[in-house]
Amino acid sequence: MQLSEQHRRFLLVDQGIGPTIFNFLLNGLIVWALFRGTENVPLWGEQSVGVDLLATGFILPFLTCVIVSALVSRQVKSGKVSPLPDQQFPHSHWFERSVPRRGLFLGVLGVVFGAVPVVWALTLGQAQPFSVSDFVLFKAVWAAMLAAVVTPIIGWWALANASREGVTAKPRAQDAQ
Repeated sequence: MQLSEQHRRFLLVDQGIGPTIFNFLLNGLIVWALFRGTENVPLWGEQSVGVDLLATGFILPFLTCVIVSALVSRQVKSGKVSPLPDQQFPHSHWFERSVPRRGLFLGVLGVVFGAVPVVWALTLGQAQPFSVSDFVLFKAVWAAMLAAVVTPIIGWWALANASREGVTAKPRAQDAQ
């Protein structure tokens, strides 16, 4: 069964385009604030491209999971976003993990598949230190691309979980009546 128009828009726009733009701006601003007083940003060191990308590879998916899960749950409970029909969400217990566990899992994946390959390529290519303006742009684009991949997944996972909670909460509410 295909997703409804509302759910497609929710995943594409609300969990795709919006977070991509937000993360482009936010990560560009963060990098500028952290490195604005330096002339160049080395590939390795205490404050460096490598450390920054590895940290962001974990922090972006983890925090996004925590924030988006809470927001989506509220949106489903308030009726702003309708729950997924039963046949559109996974029935595996693996998908019922807590938000912090989902965040940790996605953070590790963000490091392994998002940050490590980029840092590895820069290291193999013997990248020279970035100017601050070049690193701001590089990091903003990289974080936006990471957000474009992980946020729709997080949004779908949160929507499925909130939908499941709504299904399991309904019988309890009826029992109370």
